Amino acid sequence: MDVTLHLAQEPEADELLGRSPLAALVGMLLDQQVPMEWAFKGPRTIADRLGADDLDAHDIAVQDPEVFSALLAQKPAVHRYPGSMAKRVQQLCQYLVDHYDGNAELVWKGVPDGRELLRRLEGLPGFGKQKAQIFLALLGKQLGVAPKGWREAAGAYGERRSFRSVADITGPESLAKVRAHKQEMKAAAKAAKAAGK
Repeated sequence: MDVTLHLAQEPEADELLGRSPLAALVGMLLDQQVPMEWAFKGPRTIADRLGADDLDAHDIAVQDPEVFSALLAQKPAVHRYPGSMAKRVQQLCQYLVDHYDGNAELVWKGVPDGRELLRRLEGLPGFGKQKAQIFLALLGKQLGVAPKGWREAAGAYGERRSFRSVADITGPESLAKVRAHKQEMKAAAKAAKAAGK
């Protein structure tokens, strides 16, 4: 991996995401209950606070949980819920150590098809089906990982010229479109819930 991403909307953070498979996975893990840019700045912030140029699954997995939690909680915090997210990041890293020798890229490298890639992503701690499909779409659309059937496995997130998720963000304009789509979905869900009462 060595591409230019625009998920954090901050050059140093985006540079790390584009060259580090683990940073991209951690950013995706953090992408919940906070703005997308905040989530995807997280890996760069964590690396900086660890005094490293990249994230290392082996190193993160063996960090003292209280120390690692405090590292994420430092101002500005890496996430709105730094304690629980620190635990999730360590669980993800431990899983990668146990199943992929700590190499995040092995989750998708040489995978035979989109269905298998989705299965592997869904197996990661903190990755439900939707998060796995979004990350699969990001791999296919922007990171050059496009095994047979990847669009189908990614569901609606794999559609061409859509603006549904981080997989579709290539700059400020597409970010605004994705944000508008998410607001429309929230409004529709709220209206459906109100109609059901």
